[in-house]
Amino acid sequence: MRIQADREACIGAGNCVLAAEDVFDQDDDAVVLVLQEEPSADQVGEVRNAVAQCPSGALKLVDD
Repeated sequence: MRIQADREACIGAGNCVLAAEDVFDQDDDAVVLVLQEEPSADQVGEVRNAVAQCPSGALKLVDD
C-alpha cells in the first residue's frame, strides 16, 4: 500500500498530521508532506483515518 498526496488539492487543514503524525507533516505553507510513502502495518489504521478525514480529498491509498 502506498500513499498519494495531491499537494495542489490540499487546503492545509492538518487533519492528516493529527491522525498520523509519523506519516504526514506540513510545509511552511501548510501543504501536506508525506513522510512515509509506504506505511508500516501498524500505521495502516491511522493512515486510513487520515485519508478519510481529509476535507479536500487530497490523500489516497493505492494498493501496489
